[in-house]
Amino acid sequence: MTTQELISVEVFCMNNQIDTAFIYNLQQKGFIEIKTVDNIAFIPADTLAELEKIITLHFELDINMEGIETITYLLNQQQILQKEIAILKNRLRIYEDL
Repeated sequence: MTTQELISVEVFCMNNQIDTAFIYNLQQKGFIEIKTVDNIAFIPADTLAELEKIITLHFELDINMEGIETITYLLNQQQILQKEIAILKNRLRIYEDL
């Protein structure tokens, strides 16, 4: 992974006007992964969408960490079930075409 695929925690927090402690708390809870390069903490770019969703839940909707954990778990389960439904629909089409 190159540094071009990473966003500095400090820069991200400054741009989003949040405390860096919040990001490190999310890391401790297992919501996000933080990479360290040359003693500088970075957030992988591919996790930004999930991180921004969590920030919205916490700061705009005033949902605590336990609520965020529940919501993210349920959303992940929903995605898994949607993929499973798509697979089953594709299998069913095979039999409908016969």
